[in-house]
Amino acid sequence: MSAKNEKLRIFATAPLRGEGLDRLRAMGDVILEPWLEQRPLRIYNSEKLAERIIAENANVLICEVDSCKGPVLDLPLVAIGSTRGDPTNVDVPAASAAGVPVLRAPGRNADAVAELAVALVFAATRGLVPADRSIREGTVYAGGTNPYLLYRGWQLAGLTVGIVGYGAVGRAAAWRFAGLGMKVIIADPFAPEATHDLDSLLAEADVISMHAAVTPDTFGLISAEKIKKIKKGAVYVNTARAALHDLDALTEALASGQLSAMGLDHFNGEHLPVTHQLVGMDNVVLTPHIGGATFDTEANHTSIIASGLEALLRGEAPDNLVNPEVLKNG
Repeated sequence: MSAKNEKLRIFATAPLRGEGLDRLRAMGDVILEPWLEQRPLRIYNSEKLAERIIAENANVLICEVDSCKGPVLDLPLVAIGSTRGDPTNVDVPAASAAGVPVLRAPGRNADAVAELAVALVFAATRGLVPADRSIREGTVYAGGTNPYLLYRGWQLAGLTVGIVGYGAVGRAAAWRFAGLGMKVIIADPFAPEATHDLDSLLAEADVISMHAAVTPDTFGLISAEKIKKIKKGAVYVNTARAALHDLDALTEALASGQLSAMGLDHFNGEHLPVTHQLVGMDNVVLTPHIGGATFDTEANHTSIIASGLEALLRGEAPDNLVNPEVLKNG
């Protein structure tokens, strides 16, 4: 790593903002081309990304969704910053072999995702979406219906919420639910603060909020068999990943009343067919992977990447460096 005396040209396809962006600009030239502001949507493959880096004569790459593999890692990069908690868009072993430090942004969206988890619980349990629709369509009292009867629900205060996965997002969700007057229980085999195993949590929780990472051990964690263990009438919310549950089994549980409500921010391929049974059900709220979609998330990951790059320039090993071995080899 020879960044100390090298002028930086930073090519960023991730959205950047806030004081972290000012700090990046103090380190060198910043060419900002956020992927999510492109119309039509544009995500570079490795070949196209390498071409853009060369065209911009950049020696630092900051990206979020573009593929950082193959030809990208053949370039003489000072560093790659992936604005994700887990830099899955970067071929980290290949970057390490090429001597390129890879920075990540842990916890960047923890508060944002936790807030959406709370919002989904409120929306799903209080009928906010159909209630809003009834106002817009003028059907509030259609056929003599009574909104107090249609949208009557239980308050969250006094209920038990089960947090599955106690990483940054799980922790952020836990104190928010506690602030609503809920009893918080936790299942996570790697967290000292865990209070329950998964089965006992499912049996006790009135609300289940999923925050686990997808690993070989957690893939399909909420299976048809696990769903049978859930307390009847519980609410299930997933703002983590669709791979953590069996959607067909959850849909059946919602239709049968085993679950009373659901809130989902993720689907396989981040797409749910409009013909899916869930689309016609009012006791589920569906959102398109927007848990981290806040301006604060962008400011957070910009600051985290800037801090990591500053540390590299000082010849130090940043806390958010994924492959510290490159510094030992440099």
